[in-house]
Amino acid sequence: MSSMSRARVARRIAAGAAYGGGGVGLVGAAAVGLVLAEVRMARTAVGNGNSGGRVPVADGRYGDAYGTGEAPLRLVMLGDSTAAGQGVHRSAQTPGALLASGLAAVAERPVEFVNVALPGAQSDDLDRQVALVLGSASPPPDVCVIMIGANDVTRRMPPTRSVRHLSAAVRRLRTAGAEVVVGTCPDLGTIEPVRQPLRWLARRASRQLAAAQTIGAVEQGGRTVSLGDLLGPEFAANPRELFGPDNYHPSAEGYATAAMAVLPTVCASLGLWPADEERPDVTRREGFLPVARAAAEAAAEAGTEVTAAMPTGPRGPWALLKRRRRHQVEPSAPPADPASREARSRAGTSE
Repeated sequence: MSSMSRARVARRIAAGAAYGGGGVGLVGAAAVGLVLAEVRMARTAVGNGNSGGRVPVADGRYGDAYGTGEAPLRLVMLGDSTAAGQGVHRSAQTPGALLASGLAAVAERPVEFVNVALPGAQSDDLDRQVALVLGSASPPPDVCVIMIGANDVTRRMPPTRSVRHLSAAVRRLRTAGAEVVVGTCPDLGTIEPVRQPLRWLARRASRQLAAAQTIGAVEQGGRTVSLGDLLGPEFAANPRELFGPDNYHPSAEGYATAAMAVLPTVCASLGLWPADEERPDVTRREGFLPVARAAAEAAAEAGTEVTAAMPTGPRGPWALLKRRRRHQVEPSAPPADPASREARSRAGTSE
């Protein structure tokens, strides 16, 4: 399928989400059902490397050493098991902790981190998660990171419904004053136990949803980063190293690579990234495109950012597509006593 065809499909899904349509599919329902069955069988065969589905709790303050006297930045993570960090055993290895550590280092300012992501969540759970974020007595977050979509594909949620929930979440958070960065649906075709031709179908469904998520999020004022295969071209060469013990969730190395891809966009959303890197770099094939085309290109290349550029153009809203340089993200010391933190570990089931 060409980039233009992918863009048209993504635009149809996003339009259906915006205007209440529900008849736009990703791939045939029977095919997606086979993908679902294959993924479940694969996960049963390999087991789960994170005993009992427990997720390390990483909530707390990062970067206290910076002691600037300023109020800490507030970072919140929403989404599913990938956002929660399922598959690793230490809180410092979760994507939220890595992003909080990296943001504190770039801002030279403490970061207060809260994670409301739920393993197994689909996009319709974002309504509840956003209510938790905005219903607290604290001020709204400075920036929210959302990672969601894989369960929508494997559980056959209509893509228009999936995008509708994500768009509503981005709109509510933006209206409250938070910046929003969405890590779009990961590429389920990279799940090693899934065989061909179902791997190809899983990849197609994942990328179509990721492109539609990008359109929905960007049109509500958010930014997106394509998670794709989470790891860019190096993933195919190192699947054993970069997947966790369950061959489904990322390993610590995989989460670190994903965090490196997302961190520049989180910092840029807060005005913390160097100004000269905000201009499109033609040597990295960056530039302004109709939002649907930018979304389609981003879905095919992990780590690609899409953000709103100009309100309208000859073919509708336009966006800036960027391929930012990744920067190493180092885990920091846990923000709380390990015993109390592990006692608060969330339990959940992932799909």
